[in-house]
Amino acid sequence: MKSVKIAGLHRNYFTAFPSTHKSSKPQLHIFQLSSRFSQLPHTLTLTNASLTTSRLIIQPYPHSSSHSARLRVSSHDASRLASFPEDKEAPPTSSFAEFITSERVKVVAMLALALALCNADRVVMSVAIVPLSLSRGWSRSLSGIVQSSFLWGYLISPIAGGTLVDYYGGKVVMAWGVALWSLATFLTPWAAETSLWALLAMRALLGVAEGVALPCMNNMVARWFPKTERAQAVGLAMAGFQLGSAIGLTLSPILMSRGGIFGPFVIFGLSGFLWVLVWLSATSSTPDQNPQISKSELDYILDKRQKSFPVENKTKTTKGIPPFRRLLSKLPTWSLIVANAMHSWGFFVLLSWMPIYFNSIYHVDLRQAAWFSAVPWSVMAIMGYFGGMWSDMLIRRGISVTLTRKIMQSIGFVGPGIALIGLTSARSPSIASAWLTLAVGLKSFSHSGFLVNLQEIAPHYSGVLHGITNTAGTFAAILGTVGTGFFVELVGSFQGFLLLTAVLYFLASLFYILFSTGERVNFDETGC
Repeated sequence: MKSVKIAGLHRNYFTAFPSTHKSSKPQLHIFQLSSRFSQLPHTLTLTNASLTTSRLIIQPYPHSSSHSARLRVSSHDASRLASFPEDKEAPPTSSFAEFITSERVKVVAMLALALALCNADRVVMSVAIVPLSLSRGWSRSLSGIVQSSFLWGYLISPIAGGTLVDYYGGKVVMAWGVALWSLATFLTPWAAETSLWALLAMRALLGVAEGVALPCMNNMVARWFPKTERAQAVGLAMAGFQLGSAIGLTLSPILMSRGGIFGPFVIFGLSGFLWVLVWLSATSSTPDQNPQISKSELDYILDKRQKSFPVENKTKTTKGIPPFRRLLSKLPTWSLIVANAMHSWGFFVLLSWMPIYFNSIYHVDLRQAAWFSAVPWSVMAIMGYFGGMWSDMLIRRGISVTLTRKIMQSIGFVGPGIALIGLTSARSPSIASAWLTLAVGLKSFSHSGFLVNLQEIAPHYSGVLHGITNTAGTFAAILGTVGTGFFVELVGSFQGFLLLTAVLYFLASLFYILFSTGERVNFDETGC
């Protein structure tokens, strides 16, 4: 916070006496400001003026008839005013009541809804594939190819989408992404009735659009939340992501029974278009652009963010090619790549094949299979949020960010690995669902591990870095989703593939523990 005792504005010249102790001799400061201040009277005497990052708040001198004003200051103007001495005042704080009613929680709630739609649109095919395969005579391997077609598109977009997010911000890119994937979902029934190739193309288009979702989420969380709240914010957003799985798996059989196989595709597609309208009208890219935000919340966000990583408050002025070679030259980057790859492998194998697994192993009907598969994702949503709260609490209590991320990631990988071993020995669908619920619930701790870690090691490149790791994750997801079908056909055992997945979880956890960090990594200079 910069403060001045008496200030005057004459044309575009701002003259100020900074606030000082009585024993100090005040010094006169004169700054030329931009033409944006021409809206004020040419001569105005001000008092109680203050500068908070990019917002100038002024009160007229008591004898002046003018009204007070709150004006946005450009970064050029802010640099001129930066020589004012800092007032020694208590830093802004946030209570739980303020947190749950704040503008930043509204933003993360909208992100959670977007991610819920994102995952619901994905998992509809996991349920629809059962009647589609029966009606068209598809083999297990062909069913795996149809389900993996989403990932073909998802493979293409994360790096390009992440780069766009870094340049244009998460709000605009997320709006375009949701609109496009909702259109692809809405048109899926037409594509399925046209040809197999049309269906594959439409699912690939869905993947292209959804590839920007998580980079946009990370970008918006980094802009709106200080470091001590980010794991909790990511937990809230990803809770929506997991609830989307539960909603899609639970509602799809019901909607299919009433509106045919393609009923869910139409409903979820239209819901996405409605979300875009609300998102564009009710949110802003950054806190200081939000007309509804309170001054106390804005001060709290900016104060905390500046203390964590001052570089986060800078914006890119050039739109060059990201330093891919330097990004890939650091072991912390590879720890994130391995973590995302394993996370995606486990996620898509369980998401795509669990309805078929319960249907074929335990001989439950489609609606029951969807229910047994949906319950774990609901638990994952809840545990992910509490994992985020625990992570933020550890950091506030003085545990290093690096150690906190490693603890969260270890729980998120070792836990599911052990639970999958238990799943292979389950003798009833209820026990199997319990093991699956434990596996998926513990997996949510990864959101407070590698997923938040992306923002910490590369604030300037979190979007493109997320894209790189997502691309690696998509390769792994394709291999796991398609490989499951071929593995079951060749070996005749789902359990063998689950054991392989458990071993990979253990190895990925070890790699992350050895090479990850919670500190910022310098990707802008070679050899740093």
